[in-house]
Amino acid sequence: MSPEEIRKLEKDVKKTKRLASEQAMELHDLIEDRLPDAYGELMGIAQATYDACKAWDEANQKLTTAQTEAA
Repeated sequence: MSPEEIRKLEKDVKKTKRLASEQAMELHDLIEDRLPDAYGELMGIAQATYDACKAWDEANQKLTTAQTEAA
């Protein structure tokens, strides 16, 4: 894999990590500030947080594999 492709993967990892962190903050805010009144939002926000974390994990695995192969 070319250095440019690895840099793109690194950028994707940073982006997906930021999105996962933002989603985690939204879940945290729901738990800390709005429960139990906003319990109806819990499943949607939890699923979105899970999906964002999974996207980061997949991007990170691709990067790790690419870096290992390039070494």
